Amino acid sequence: MDHRAEVSEFLRTRRDRITPEQAGIIGGSRRRVPGLRREEVALLAGVSVEYYARMERGELAGVSTEVLESIAHALRLDEAEIDHLADLARTAGPRPVRKRRKPSARGVPPAFQRFLDAVTGAPVWVRDRRMDFVAANPLGRALYAPLFEDPTGRANTARFTFLDPAARTFFLEWEENADSIVATMRTYAGQNPLDKGLTDLIGELVTRSDAFRQRWSVHDVRHHRGGVKRLHHPVVGDLELSYEAMDLPANPEWFMFAYTAEPGTPSEERLRLLGSLAVTEQSAETVSDDGTARR
Repeated sequence: MDHRAEVSEFLRTRRDRITPEQAGIIGGSRRRVPGLRREEVALLAGVSVEYYARMERGELAGVSTEVLESIAHALRLDEAEIDHLADLARTAGPRPVRKRRKPSARGVPPAFQRFLDAVTGAPVWVRDRRMDFVAANPLGRALYAPLFEDPTGRANTARFTFLDPAARTFFLEWEENADSIVATMRTYAGQNPLDKGLTDLIGELVTRSDAFRQRWSVHDVRHHRGGVKRLHHPVVGDLELSYEAMDLPANPEWFMFAYTAEPGTPSEERLRLLGSLAVTEQSAETVSDDGTARR
């Protein structure tokens, strides 16, 4: 991705969404731009028009924290957008961006998998910044069963969402889910623009999915921390689940998600049924064809 273009488009799209009335500016009836003009943003931020214009051309190298904060205030950025602007400024310097430490090549540590398996009442699963599946407990794998039906064997939430027609049945609120995934990927790309795996995935989806390409052009960002998922599971039916996202300091590229259902609801009953089915399936997989138990 072109870093200067990323900066330029992000600032421009944030400027376009704010009306003069929202900013307390008397704009008049004739305006050639949908939102604020560059000079109006500069005025609100307390910087010169030339300085802000240089920033919107993608030149963030050397911009102070104080100026970034003023621009963020003028553009009414939320927390995720403020962090994204800071990431863009951090990666704008002449020095290469230091790549994040990757998880061990040995894969999922056995102790970590035992921890996941010990969680029996809630679906838990882990993905990385490239939206690839990493690990899950049996209930987590059962919940996201459609994700693993990709014949290529690549369990990736972004590819599933935008390239597999089954996703539109599985995610009852597909549009909102798609918005969230793209905004999260945009955030990750701003944090580490040298992540080749992520940029390759973005390039693939921009090429293959109109829905992804349209969302990517909007430049929205978000922190993926928690919320509600409404799913249609192929076995137990509709589920409404609250989820929490957790960082994993030992593997900073991984993120863990845990789901729960409201007590006393049909979703709780269906999730319990799915758990029973997952346990039964797991038990069957530990028995070989000749009926002897596997170790």
